[in-house]
Amino acid sequence: MPSVFIKTYGCQMNERDSEAVAAQLVAKGYSLAKTESAADVILLNTCSVRDLAEQKAMNKMKNLVGTAKKDRPNQILGYMGCMAQSRGKELIEKLPDVDLVIGTQKFHRTADYLDEILSGKREKIVDVAAEEKSEATIREHLLNGSAKTSVSAFVSIMQGCNQYCTFCIVPYTRGEERSRTIPDIVNECRELVARGVREITLLGQIVTSFGKRDLPALDGKSAFVQLLDAVHEIEGLERIRFTSPHPKGYGDDLAEAYARLPKLCESAHIPLQSGSDRLLKLMHRGYTRERFLTIIKKLRAAKPGIGITTDIIVGFPGETEEDFEQTLSLCREVEFDNAYIFKYSPRRDTPAADMPDQVPQEIREERNHRLLDLINEIAARKYDDFIGRQVQILVEGPSKKNAARYTGRTRCNRIVLFDGSSRHQGQLMDVKIERTGSFTLYGDPAVVNL
Repeated sequence: MPSVFIKTYGCQMNERDSEAVAAQLVAKGYSLAKTESAADVILLNTCSVRDLAEQKAMNKMKNLVGTAKKDRPNQILGYMGCMAQSRGKELIEKLPDVDLVIGTQKFHRTADYLDEILSGKREKIVDVAAEEKSEATIREHLLNGSAKTSVSAFVSIMQGCNQYCTFCIVPYTRGEERSRTIPDIVNECRELVARGVREITLLGQIVTSFGKRDLPALDGKSAFVQLLDAVHEIEGLERIRFTSPHPKGYGDDLAEAYARLPKLCESAHIPLQSGSDRLLKLMHRGYTRERFLTIIKKLRAAKPGIGITTDIIVGFPGETEEDFEQTLSLCREVEFDNAYIFKYSPRRDTPAADMPDQVPQEIREERNHRLLDLINEIAARKYDDFIGRQVQILVEGPSKKNAARYTGRTRCNRIVLFDGSSRHQGQLMDVKIERTGSFTLYGDPAVVNL
């Protein structure tokens, strides 16, 4: 059977989709190539959140086409994911050597479509149509077949987004919110635990919107908190995480869940985007600066020491120096453990792309650097606070950069490196932090595991 190489751009949802497609292909007899040059099929799973991500994928495909024409004339090339969904047939019109374009609701059809192309039944396939119940089709896991280990796994609980932030193309590439059922998700999680998984991360475009249309609140608990309760009951599961939420989803029931559910890790990634109420309104975010600060206070009251990270956009249309200063001041007040900072990138067919007062690129760059410096300064101080402390980590496996070192994560989602061996993999263990690096902790397990 043919071999396949999948390259993934973008978010954890894309990583999960790629893993599921790979697992489906392996189940049909395909093998996974270790390099592009050895593959009979190359698939690029694309992202559309920023223009840079799209340009990277398109340039990559151009290079692949050039190589294939010269060295591998029978190699099959395809796009999957958000850019495929957004641009569809246009991608083949620009690059006629591309054979397959698969949209975000059609991942589960990838193997069948490749079979048809390889057998000569069809020459080219573009499928970006919506498909009912597609949210429940991505459930296969590769685990030990790729870079993933059997220690942790992503579980997709829903697809789509109804938020329609003015800067974001995701509702157009992923469609409206569609949630799986709680029993279906729990069954998948149980299967993973039976295969050795000890930590599960629940995924959704806005994960806290899970089941809003389908499940009424029960005893004051939203559908998402009901799901957390159900997953928490799985025997053998040690840790639960989730991403990405929306501040609007952080009701009192979710804050209380952090204090009530021992398996729910004290870690929260809460996208801020801006500290300016004026910009938050232009972004159509649905909360204010004060509301965001209230959420942070509730979480820290429920779980002291919780790790809090965020996303921030600089240079949104109309952003003034005063607006940007409000973002800086909020970051100083919250003291995020880390932040993913994005220079605003116009996305076609989104309202923000047509807004007046687009911020010049050089100002976006300058604000990006200033905010990054502040975040790094705060993070370095907070990481230094760990020196001398004992923390629990779940050991994921060898470090990618140094096989003699093993890596794990604290409950608050800090990466820890230590001198270890294969016997440590999958263990929950205590380490004493001796020093810090750039967003990394270095620990000694011998001190606390005699």
